[in-house]
Amino acid sequence: MSTRGTIMHGLRRRLAATSALAMGAALMVAIPTPASAAARVDNPYVGATAYVNPDWSAKASAEPGGAAIADTPAFVWMDRIAAIEGSASAMSLREHLDTALDQGADLFQVVIYDLPGRDCAALASNGELGPTELDRYKNEYIDPISEILADPAYASLRIVTIIEPDSLPNIVTNAGGTAGSTDACATMKANGNYEKGVGYALHTLGAIPNVYNYIDAAHHGWLGWDSNMGPAATEFKKAATSEGATVNDVAGFIVNTANYSALKEPNFKITDSVNGTTVRQSKWVDWNYYTDELTFAQALRTLLVSEGFNSNIGMLIDTARNGWGGSARPTSAGPTTSVDAYVNGGRVDRRIHAGNWCNQTGAGIGERPTAAPEAGIDAYVWAKPPGESDGNSAPIDNDEGKGFDRMCDPTYEGNGRNGNSMTGALPNSPLAGHWFSAQFQELVKNAYPPIDGGGNPGGGDDTQAPTAPTGVTVTAKTSGSVSLSWTASTDNTGVTGYDVFRDGVKVGSSTTTSYSDSGLSASTAYSYTVKAKDAAGNVSAASSALSATTSAGGGTGTGSLKVQYKNTDSSATDNQIRMGLQLVNTGSTAVDLSTVKLRYWFTPEAGASTFGTSCDWAVIGCGTLTHSVKTAGSAAGASHYLEVGFGSGTLAAGASTGEMQLRLNKSDWSNFNEADDYSRSTVTSYADASKVGLYITGALSWGTAP
Repeated sequence: MSTRGTIMHGLRRRLAATSALAMGAALMVAIPTPASAAARVDNPYVGATAYVNPDWSAKASAEPGGAAIADTPAFVWMDRIAAIEGSASAMSLREHLDTALDQGADLFQVVIYDLPGRDCAALASNGELGPTELDRYKNEYIDPISEILADPAYASLRIVTIIEPDSLPNIVTNAGGTAGSTDACATMKANGNYEKGVGYALHTLGAIPNVYNYIDAAHHGWLGWDSNMGPAATEFKKAATSEGATVNDVAGFIVNTANYSALKEPNFKITDSVNGTTVRQSKWVDWNYYTDELTFAQALRTLLVSEGFNSNIGMLIDTARNGWGGSARPTSAGPTTSVDAYVNGGRVDRRIHAGNWCNQTGAGIGERPTAAPEAGIDAYVWAKPPGESDGNSAPIDNDEGKGFDRMCDPTYEGNGRNGNSMTGALPNSPLAGHWFSAQFQELVKNAYPPIDGGGNPGGGDDTQAPTAPTGVTVTAKTSGSVSLSWTASTDNTGVTGYDVFRDGVKVGSSTTTSYSDSGLSASTAYSYTVKAKDAAGNVSAASSALSATTSAGGGTGTGSLKVQYKNTDSSATDNQIRMGLQLVNTGSTAVDLSTVKLRYWFTPEAGASTFGTSCDWAVIGCGTLTHSVKTAGSAAGASHYLEVGFGSGTLAAGASTGEMQLRLNKSDWSNFNEADDYSRSTVTSYADASKVGLYITGALSWGTAP
């Protein structure tokens, strides 16, 4: 680098750090010499202060309403070899890290994104390396990044990486035989360089003690079908055990990177039906098993653990651009005239098609970065900084290897991957990664939760916090879960949600006045408090603390398996009994599933005495399950039971079978009355089920029989 360049970079770094301090992003100046090592933690986001990129922050501050979010931490993208050393207009990786230390941050987030033949299905994000240039990827890209991240000067930082967005999912869905497949993806599948590159990155970066690798796992509108989800988990495992990598190099996975899929669809559920037609049959859902990113991420995590990834992996969700607020945000489901009207009228994701990904019209900024917001979720993050373009809407000559993808052209009528729909892209967009002022302003305007000062309902100068929740009480408990409810808080503009704390640590959030906390130890006392929050980010004082002690362990208390249950049937008096079940191995050795039987006890009331049973979906595959109804005797609420068995397979220590969606009906389809059924519960998220029996070679190992 020339002397002039060195001076310019040093001056820019000092000015950038000063700018970040002026915005209130930095708490102190702390450059440890030598740096103290950051202790390895399970979730790197808990208790951390994340780096704010001053380059992005300055651009955001210059936009109308942008100052309100300009100090929000987001990922830095290393999208080409030259980005490592930086330029006169962009900070180098080392300068970003130095500035993080200047800010007093202890968390740094970076996207690793330069695979050979990168993003074989989207020309806008093509990269500089050809399909066979794996050695250049290793030697000129990963190795220099690794050398910088391993510098002892940065040992006090928790460094979170996202490993190669859109690479492995493309191998699963776009490498041949499906609508929208490309020759480029077929080439990358055949040569294996995506898997080798990802494996090398995981192995090399994972060797650095303070680095936490998260593999990109697309989004629910890409992988949510069982025909994609299972093969994707297998593909992830293959890459994570390539080129010297092991599952220990993987801290977790991220979904929705640089995408727009809604975090939660609040107005309808995947189990809803309209006039006998399920939501899954709607054109928008298109037989997907998930309607939003949260349910997809949690289910994918369970599947990945069953695939052999460590049981403590966590998920990240990119919420930078999936808020979908503004005046177009529905507040209830659509009319029940048809299932399409019901879904389209109620979905908050307002895209024309879930396959649309480029600079989407009407999109809004989503949840602000939050640590441990839900079970299994390490954090909501901003992986794609708002205002950075997804791709150019017309051809633009460039030296970055980025092509023109018609999905970024608002006049394009689509392809097989988006159902031949219009793209919904904003016009006049620049190259991917370049600043797109019109997009940033659109995102601020449509943010949800709204941005204070962003021109949204609930914005403005609201500084009044909601009242503290009252009446926190236990509504149900098992040996591994506690269900809570409380009296709603009040606020001058409206309460948007509640955060739940166990023993002073936030364990989850709820948009209702109830929450179920699972994964607890039997016969253990826990202390709970709840805080309310509003759209402006004001947070109430904590509720009074409530002490809750979990029940004693089920069965004999010596079993290494437990059963978890959720109610998937909103009606207790219809003609079917539906539920979700999953097994968790809490022991230290694998269990032979062929020896395991589950029993769900119920009463059929009047009507036929013969039954039909079905598996609608299972992570491990419905074909591996057996299910039938048997007579149990005359115990109250338990004259019959649904017995579920497993044809073969083992369940590894710490692993789960994942969700199994089951149902039963009487042969004459007469109605049940489930209200008094022994095994039934009203919990709608998975919790330990002490009244569902688990038998190993005929002996009760979990649960209490009626």
